[in-house]
Amino acid sequence: MNDGPDELLSPRTLAARGARSQESPTRALTPPIDVATTYIRDADNGYPPDRVYGRSDNASVQHAEAQIAALENGRAAMLFNSGMAAAAAVFMALDPTHVVVPTLMFRGLQRWLRGIARHGHELTAIDLADIGAVRQAIRPGRTGLVWIETPSNPLWSITDIAAVAACAHDAGALVCADSTVATPILTRPLDLGADIVMHSATKYLNGHSDVVAGVLAARRTGALWSRIQEFRSQQGAVIGPFDAWLLARGLKTLDLRVREQSRSAAMLAARLAVHPAIAAVLYPGLPDHPGHDVARRQMEGGFGGMLSIRLRGGAAQAIGVAARVALWQRATSFGGVESLIEHRASIEGADTPCPDDLLRLSAGLEDPGDLLRDLLQALEAAP
Repeated sequence: MNDGPDELLSPRTLAARGARSQESPTRALTPPIDVATTYIRDADNGYPPDRVYGRSDNASVQHAEAQIAALENGRAAMLFNSGMAAAAAVFMALDPTHVVVPTLMFRGLQRWLRGIARHGHELTAIDLADIGAVRQAIRPGRTGLVWIETPSNPLWSITDIAAVAACAHDAGALVCADSTVATPILTRPLDLGADIVMHSATKYLNGHSDVVAGVLAARRTGALWSRIQEFRSQQGAVIGPFDAWLLARGLKTLDLRVREQSRSAAMLAARLAVHPAIAAVLYPGLPDHPGHDVARRQMEGGFGGMLSIRLRGGAAQAIGVAARVALWQRATSFGGVESLIEHRASIEGADTPCPDDLLRLSAGLEDPGDLLRDLLQALEAAP
């Protein structure tokens, strides 16, 4: 974990002030964008500290990494050019092993994992919300990694990070948690026992729908972390300095954005849950959600800005509602300042486990009352 006064600061303060860095010659409050691709050697043929080549030693990238490491209370963080690249790096850095993953998870990663046997890994997919299933799936001495996604996309099931980490560690396995939806504002998986936390930084961490990025943060560094760094460098899976600078800027408002979006999502979930056209609202903040009690323990200050609704009229009604909204934008992704609505099954394809009557909602920063009224008019107008 991080040592020093940062441990006494709230996530809101850590996010707002950004990472501490060496004072620039101009004493600029905002760090400059470092676009250099290479650095000049000293006269003795050595390099200045931590500066050899732009692919791995960019100051703008390191600045954003320091911000995220502080927010996650981790030893280190590593940025990638996408969330998929960050996730893949973990699996590629492992020696061939048995891996346990959730049956419900980000579709892009799930599809990539179907070919993981090409790299020598054996995969077992289970319901990670069922701790009994977790105990049965983990093979002591053989399982090398348990991958968690909580809340899971797009059904928002909840996994008990601490309980899974305890089971995994007892068997000698590592735990990596995809905490993209919760963000370090609501959940710190490393504090709950995870070894690595992963984010699609494209989503809430940046928050403005203008950067594609991924990040890993580690509870401790070691051989695996070094192999992940090596993989990133060799594969060129690095983020550009301007994108890193935009991400660092977005992080400054992370706390305010996530808490406000969580409040909006909670209000929408409660109001939509009683609408006659809606068969179910999937949101961990609702008392009848199967993972509500676990979410209350491990999500502090809110339950996230994501929810899904299932329409009684099936796929046709769901697509009709999405077609009739005015404020909600019909687009994929989530976590930005704009509210987004998506018929998720259409994106995921014919073999998706996502019900075709489901709409995924990402609450933005618009007035929640306006967002509710827009949805209600769309619900009333849809056939």
